[in-house]
Amino acid sequence: MANRLHLGFAMALLALLSACGGVGTQSVQDWIAETQKSIKPNVKPVPEPKNFVPKAYTVTGMIDPFDNQKLLEALRRSLEQDSANVALLAPERARRKEQLEDFPLDQIQMVGYLNQNSVPVALVSVNKLLYQVKVGNYMGQNYGKIQSITSSGLVLREIVQDASGEWIEKQTNVPLQESASGSSGIN
Repeated sequence: MANRLHLGFAMALLALLSACGGVGTQSVQDWIAETQKSIKPNVKPVPEPKNFVPKAYTVTGMIDPFDNQKLLEALRRSLEQDSANVALLAPERARRKEQLEDFPLDQIQMVGYLNQNSVPVALVSVNKLLYQVKVGNYMGQNYGKIQSITSSGLVLREIVQDASGEWIEKQTNVPLQESASGSSGIN
């Protein structure tokens, strides 16, 4: 019985759908045809492509990147740079490190200046401890050797790596840290 009910419902639905298909669609189809006739498309023409002129690939006079001579020259330059680096660093690595070389230079402050028997001496402070240094002493972690000491600061020669990895000498100034009470120099 349920099957007959479903079958009857399906037949009624089919009859309703077939009635809608033929009568009302003719006016819609006429409107679409008339609209298509009245609309004129506005399409711009595609511009002509530019004329392509190929260029010839010439390598005459250029250096061959796979040339053995070029490779040997690069290796020779590398060995020269390595030997220069060794000559600069070897004496520094062979000597015994001094106490102030354990600290980064930004933690070391020059807080005073002395002149002992016509020899300039700088007073430097690290971790609330005071040290006396002279020309020739080392401080900082970049092989910083003290070159000169004045009442306004001291000058170090450091050995650092540049952006290309080469070891170079660099001059660094450590200024005297003025206290609020006045001068830190003692004669």
